[in-house]
Amino acid sequence: MKNLWKKSATEIIKLLNKKEVSSEEVLSSNINRINDVNQEVNALVTICEERARLSLRANKEEQVNTLLCSIPVIVKDMNDVKGVRTTYGSRLYEDHIPQSSDIIVKTIEKNGGVILGKSNIPEFAAGSHTYNDLFGTTKNPWNTALSAGGSSGGSAAALASGMAWFATGSDLGGSLRNPASWCGVTGLRPTPGLIPHGPVKLPFLNLSVDGPMARNVEDLAIFLDAMVTHNNRDPLSFKKSEHSYFNKIQNVSNKKFIVGFTEDFGIFACDPEVRSMMKNTLKLIEGLGHNIINDYPEMQGSEDTFQKLRAYMFFSSYEHLSKKDSSLIKDEILWNIEEGRKIKIDDLIKAEKNRARIYNNAITFFEKFDFLIVPSSAVPPFNTEEKWVKKIENTTYENYVSWLMIAASVSLTGCPSLALATSFSNKGAPFGIQIIAAPHEEDKLLKFAKTIEDNINIVDLIPTNIKNAHF
Repeated sequence: MKNLWKKSATEIIKLLNKKEVSSEEVLSSNINRINDVNQEVNALVTICEERARLSLRANKEEQVNTLLCSIPVIVKDMNDVKGVRTTYGSRLYEDHIPQSSDIIVKTIEKNGGVILGKSNIPEFAAGSHTYNDLFGTTKNPWNTALSAGGSSGGSAAALASGMAWFATGSDLGGSLRNPASWCGVTGLRPTPGLIPHGPVKLPFLNLSVDGPMARNVEDLAIFLDAMVTHNNRDPLSFKKSEHSYFNKIQNVSNKKFIVGFTEDFGIFACDPEVRSMMKNTLKLIEGLGHNIINDYPEMQGSEDTFQKLRAYMFFSSYEHLSKKDSSLIKDEILWNIEEGRKIKIDDLIKAEKNRARIYNNAITFFEKFDFLIVPSSAVPPFNTEEKWVKKIENTTYENYVSWLMIAASVSLTGCPSLALATSFSNKGAPFGIQIIAAPHEEDKLLKFAKTIEDNINIVDLIPTNIKNAHF
């Protein structure tokens, strides 16, 4: 069967279960598409085709009737895969071959996923533009002059261009949500602990989470099913109720919701194109019968809180890098390490207290509202030559984190957030919203997101002519 890569994961799984196609055919179609377009997009940096084929042959019987049914999966280059080069986007680790896989990789393989390759990231996943000195820049498949976002930009671009059906992402301050919407795919930042991950140096911190990425919400639910489990190796992991997220969203509901929204939380700058996108998207949602209200949790002090906690995490995790050859490490990483070095205990106490206040603001908000809709990014995709956004409206930024606060502030709440493209920018690339729900309400979030997606055709589109990728 030709052009299997154009079909959704849901369709591929049905074909596999009916034995109308073989897992080998699916893998070959995937590899052919990668060979056709990856050179232009630069989304995937390591392909482990032989490992994938060996996995298919070795586990053929076990993979029948599994959740992922032997579909190839792309793993972000921050996550270790046993026997596969894993660089973390850094020249310091360009020859690193892990001896064991991360928890999420083991979980995916247990549920029938076949690891095919690693996706590009900014160095140590720091920043929301995917480039590094080792592999270069990942381009947006819709317009290759534009950024694919980051740090899960390689995963998002691979999905958007048909090189993958499932890809892992991670999210500290928008690293999954931003690239998902900029590439016209979907991504979920889940409630911390729902998807066990690690090993990491600071396992009790929950600002950074791993999450699923896919081409549409239905496929996203399948991949979420395959990533969720309980694992004592992650101290934040918990046991969830036994049900399928995918099956849950198949039950059609006409329920109308109370939806809050904001373009900027009243404190952040936001590009005029994004403000216009929000107005059009909210009009669509209101047209579906939902009650749209301009209300939101108060986020005062969120930037200082996030920056302090992030710097502490970076210093704790990467301080040892400052003792290595600094010429091999990008300036932004060194800056973040030094910011962490300056932190005093009073700074952390203040940050933790303010995060608690922000969390309580969010919980109080969701006692009255079902969802909150916010832009996934304060700007549409920018040119690849820029390292990060220096100015939005009348606000200028002195570091590569501040412009991300429309997403990073949400990270402080611990609430699940789903990114969805809802429009195209003036430069021809997608951008859109994040839909936020109360903690542990992924079921409700996925179902609501699908009703919005069903009324927008962006996820049905794949940029086929990558070399001239202006939409």
